Amino acid sequence: MRDDVTHDVPAPRRRSFLTFTGALGAAAVLPPALAGCSAGPESTNDTGSGGSGRNRTLTAVIGYGNDGSWDPTQTASAFAMAANNHIYEGLLDTDPISRVPYPALATEVPKDPNATVWRFTLRSGATFHDGKPVTADDVVFVFDRILDPKTQTLAKGFFVSWLEQARKVDARTVELVLKYPFPDGLARLTLAKVMPKHVFSRPGAWDDAIKGLAVGSGPYRQTAHHPKSNTTFEAFAAYNGPRKPAFKRMNWLTIVDAAPRVAKISGSGAGAQIADNIPYANIARLEQGGMKVAGGAGMNNLFLMFNTQHKPFDDVRVRQALHYAIDTEKMVQVALKGHGTPASSFLNENNPAYRRAKTVYGHDPAKAKALLRAAGVKGLKVEILAVNVSWIVDCLPTVKSSWDAIGVQTTLAPQETTAVFTKMDQKQDYQVVAAASNPNQFGLDADLIMHYNYGPDNLWMGYSRWAGNPVAKQLFRDMDRATREPDRAKKKAMVQDYIDVVAEQAVLYPVVHNELMTAWDPRKLSGIRPQPYPGINLLQAAWA
Repeated sequence: MRDDVTHDVPAPRRRSFLTFTGALGAAAVLPPALAGCSAGPESTNDTGSGGSGRNRTLTAVIGYGNDGSWDPTQTASAFAMAANNHIYEGLLDTDPISRVPYPALATEVPKDPNATVWRFTLRSGATFHDGKPVTADDVVFVFDRILDPKTQTLAKGFFVSWLEQARKVDARTVELVLKYPFPDGLARLTLAKVMPKHVFSRPGAWDDAIKGLAVGSGPYRQTAHHPKSNTTFEAFAAYNGPRKPAFKRMNWLTIVDAAPRVAKISGSGAGAQIADNIPYANIARLEQGGMKVAGGAGMNNLFLMFNTQHKPFDDVRVRQALHYAIDTEKMVQVALKGHGTPASSFLNENNPAYRRAKTVYGHDPAKAKALLRAAGVKGLKVEILAVNVSWIVDCLPTVKSSWDAIGVQTTLAPQETTAVFTKMDQKQDYQVVAAASNPNQFGLDADLIMHYNYGPDNLWMGYSRWAGNPVAKQLFRDMDRATREPDRAKKKAMVQDYIDVVAEQAVLYPVVHNELMTAWDPRKLSGIRPQPYPGINLLQAAWA
């Protein structure tokens, strides 16, 4: 993800991982009720502005591109996922910080999380932004898409292993039939945003969703979408759900470059009230100017992904050597200004399922050289294909100097996130990718996090060309067994054990986990809770 930590896959396989790809530069095609979208970038100074007092427009700056996929079943775009949480609802949604599920379109959380049939009654009077009522047919429509074996969606990986089907009981009642008890699934229902069947069943509509078409039942409706510039919203007057809109209008600017992003919320002429992805070097100055800056530590990470079909990266010793070579402590202190930790597992240390991995890549140049010798590798030249997310760019010089120091001639090739993952989607050759990821966008449970990154049909495994490896096949079997384990303590141990294999193989593995910072003006906004994953959530915020 750019300053994104998520991206997507080309239709119809659009994946959505960190905050990236999609129909670049294309304007969203909106239905009449949402007219106002135009093809070219608009002025980020005045688009969506207007009003005064509590009717004024809230302006936010998002440090990730808004030109990735907006299809909720596909996207991992940081911008789109954050926006979709304001536009759409699931049967249940989760609190952005605690991740505890609460009733959204459904009237209550199932009383028995271990049941194999969950029944939901839809909220009376719930309507989509085009005025049509939300029905059980819409719920079934979305789950059918997610579970369809012929349709590859990112969301499928979060549901298909445990969810058998969604079935209509009557116009306002649906049942989800599980393959086995899976209480963690309740929190995952927020990832199945309910979309209107009458809009998205028409020909070409899913492609329009990728480009920015968004019609939900949430507290805000999208009013305009200008890729690479901004997206605007307004409060949905007919919304009758649990988290009411506090802002009459919102204008979310996409500014990936750090300097102009910080400038937009700085000084007496600040044009925005809140911004995410704040560079560590700017924290003190923003605080001196009266801004509140706070963050959260989570799964956000710089990872390396190797092309295992490009020699010598098919050799685990080479992958391990390049990890051991990196001076991660220097990276944390110099690039991250102390706001990070070297990875000691795939999971961050605050994750409930964390256990220090058996293989931890401490800075050990001698071991790195020995591994390269054992692999018979000499005179290795590596080009790192990297996303241009600002903090990733700050970290890259440490990787280069570390690899140069063990005799690996290293070239850095940072570029727009969309460009990087377009190459991946097109199966172009590469050696190593350096990018940002934060599976916490989808949830906290380790099973979800690991299946997001690893699995036989997983997008990332396709990028790394590793799914057919015998070690990978055994890993995937172990992962599936852990998913089905009903005993929570046993399941946790099984997950930790297979994470040891992931650490040892180092196919796609984090180098450092870091803290994401959000800045806002407390004199203007209240109820802001910074989240440890990209984007912002304003569903419990208000004007101060």
